[in-house]
Amino acid sequence: MGSWYYVGVDVGSASVRAALVSPDGQLRRTAEEPIAVHEPCVDHYEQSSTEIWSKCCQTVKRVTEGVDAACVRGIGFDGTCSLVVLDQQFRPLAVNLAGVCDRNVVMWMDHRAAAQASRITACRHTLLQRVGGVMSPEMQPPKLLWLKENLPDSCWTRAAHFFDLPDFLSWKATGSLSRSLCTLVCKWTYSASEGWDDTFWSAIGLEDLIEDSYARIGSQVCCPGAAVGRGLTAAAAADLGLNEGTAVGASLIDAHAGGIGVLGADVSGLHLPCEHQPLTARMALICGTSSCHMAVSREPLLVPGVWGPYLSAMLPGLWLNEGGQSATGKLLDHVVKGHAAFRQLEEQAEHSGRHIYTQLNLHLQQMSTDATHLEQLTTHLHIWPDFHGNRSPLADQTARGTVVGLSLSQTLDDLALLYLATLQALALGSRHIIAAMTEAGHDITTLFLCGGLSKNTLFVQTHANTTGLPVVLPAEREAVLLGAAVIGACASSDCTSIPEAMRKMSRVGRVVRPNPELQSFYRRKYSVFLRLYQHQKECVSLMED
Repeated sequence: MGSWYYVGVDVGSASVRAALVSPDGQLRRTAEEPIAVHEPCVDHYEQSSTEIWSKCCQTVKRVTEGVDAACVRGIGFDGTCSLVVLDQQFRPLAVNLAGVCDRNVVMWMDHRAAAQASRITACRHTLLQRVGGVMSPEMQPPKLLWLKENLPDSCWTRAAHFFDLPDFLSWKATGSLSRSLCTLVCKWTYSASEGWDDTFWSAIGLEDLIEDSYARIGSQVCCPGAAVGRGLTAAAAADLGLNEGTAVGASLIDAHAGGIGVLGADVSGLHLPCEHQPLTARMALICGTSSCHMAVSREPLLVPGVWGPYLSAMLPGLWLNEGGQSATGKLLDHVVKGHAAFRQLEEQAEHSGRHIYTQLNLHLQQMSTDATHLEQLTTHLHIWPDFHGNRSPLADQTARGTVVGLSLSQTLDDLALLYLATLQALALGSRHIIAAMTEAGHDITTLFLCGGLSKNTLFVQTHANTTGLPVVLPAEREAVLLGAAVIGACASSDCTSIPEAMRKMSRVGRVVRPNPELQSFYRRKYSVFLRLYQHQKECVSLMED
């Protein structure tokens, strides 16, 4: 193999993946390694930064095996917006009461800091306008406050470096303490134009982070895709099997890498409403364990309950709004694997050689007369999907799941219907987010999907039917890895900007259009969907009176 390549590395919730990517955006090789998730108690999720880096090295070595290291022009990292804690000597510090130092990562989906998030929201600081008016426990300030209040001696006073996971990866690769504008703006309340706000950190009780020009959380900031430091250090190059000095791009949050991997595709001749329109007509929906809904605008738009607007956090010069659902793939697994008929489903899938969700989709086809009838099988079954709280657009961390229409049945048919109703609830949640963004001024006409759930044909079709918008799927289905490689290409100077690299490296694979025959059904289903939340809050209120 004698051409030029870029390497993209994606650290997800449960695995590390790497890809060897050609200049035209083709993924030549991919590799994946699992990473452990520790759940010491409810709403606490922890990982090991040591294990994560080790798996990064293993996957990169696998995809570059037999490739001349001089042919790898750049490498880019993305990761979940988890919190990594290190001491002065860059050693892991325990983020748990048990004192297990190897578990030094508070995962993005960890909700231990829900009370701290509520107290920060109650401060009503003007900065909260940038996060939809409500501080989420999935952001870093409440997590930091939890550590200070619950682990003051074992962690807080000893901690010298708090990294967002993507920034930890670029530090391990380059030795540079520079943070990415993507992570700091989206998860740490940093402003691209104004920097850190001393009054915010003082108001929430974290004024000690202001010391030394915010050295513990980031005093140097660079734009996504910018070359970090002097490239790979000798130690990192040896770990990864690459050359010292190989360009490293300033990192991205995984969802933002997905956005970069899909939004730039040329749609000429596909008769899509976003054709001949700017990128502001497109929404990237990155759907995996959770889902993120990414849309950009030329001017800042404040959307209640939706994060942002963030200037240049994903695309230079454009304002990003980021909606999301805290549990999507995780919710589907919870609903399906917890059902009494799951073992029967599993046996059928093993016998046929199909994935369990492919088997469920086939079972639903057998239960229906056609594709239109299939989605109407849930006429009397409705779900509110916020089992892990509502991230957007209600920003209600106290919201919980609701199911209406259950019977005593525990058959495989019953499981299939519950699965379908969950798919529809997630799609209705996307419709709810899009409606909030539209009301605030966005003009979204086309969805661009990527992530694990985008490989589920019924999930994709349900999103098209529920939202009434066409869905574009990328030619390279691992668009998050492609987005990571894009920033490696930018760091190498082979591409002068992220938009240029996006145009060169992303392509359309398939378009899924909404079924007009289901428009009336989903209009009624959406009306029921919204009432489920209202009824839930009424019930809670009655019990609290």
